[in-house]
Amino acid sequence: MLLLAIMWGLSIPITKLGLETIPPLTLTAMRFLVAVLLFLILAAGRLRLPWQAVPSIVALGVMGITLGNVAQSFGVQGTSASAGTIISATIPIFIVIFAAIRLNQPVTGRQWFGLLAAFAGIALVAAGSGSGVDDLSKTTAAGVAWMLVSAVAIAFYYIWSAELTKKYGTLPVAAWNALTGLVAILPLCGWEMAHTPVHITMQAIWAVVYLGVMVTVAGLLLWLYLLRAVPARIAASVQYIQPVFGIAAASVLFGDQVGLMFAAGVVLILGGLALAVANKRPAPEAAVPHE
Repeated sequence: MLLLAIMWGLSIPITKLGLETIPPLTLTAMRFLVAVLLFLILAAGRLRLPWQAVPSIVALGVMGITLGNVAQSFGVQGTSASAGTIISATIPIFIVIFAAIRLNQPVTGRQWFGLLAAFAGIALVAAGSGSGVDDLSKTTAAGVAWMLVSAVAIAFYYIWSAELTKKYGTLPVAAWNALTGLVAILPLCGWEMAHTPVHITMQAIWAVVYLGVMVTVAGLLLWLYLLRAVPARIAASVQYIQPVFGIAAASVLFGDQVGLMFAAGVVLILGGLALAVANKRPAPEAAVPHE
């Protein structure tokens, strides 16, 4: 759990490093090119799926992989690494909302209070991040909006993909979802590369490899292992730890300033998150907080 918290907690600061020389769409495409190759290797021999599964897999790939991760890249570009890390931690909150819609799971008054507290915390985080020390550390309203779009899309993906993974297996569905998302991103990536300079540095390469291998593929496999080794409610508590590593890394790498208003926002978000997921036992794939 500690290893997974570190791996996922570092994802937003590492994305920020990649965005220093690679624009958002191109970075996302490169990340999933790495992930798709690994998924296809790991799922070799199990990739055949019935045709009736194709429309759902394509739709979920575009929603969760393309929209979710492209929005995240734009959001990271428009927020400080600390703010981006905290806002991305709201994915389980949207999972609770979608679980109530899709799985008919009731939301208690305490959980609604937690949701409202978390959204109030997001506002404080955005307002309390300040201008930062440079352009890469600034938090804008557009950046916060993109991060929220990403959280909604990824939560939608995890809830609606739960049925598919139960029917066809996690690795085959993950492989086809990632491939579909990559194919949808490539035309956008081509347009971006024609209009925006791309500088492939060693720092950018390491960022792409980390995001593709450690966050997307290894993170998923480690998460699935945890779900077999410990109860799901205990495994899910990793979501409370990972922002700590993300904020610490952001402070070291980018000099992010963590003021009183920001700290209050963090407390509201994590406290609201604790209330929102209380007494919930989501399906394993539906509980993943990060991609």
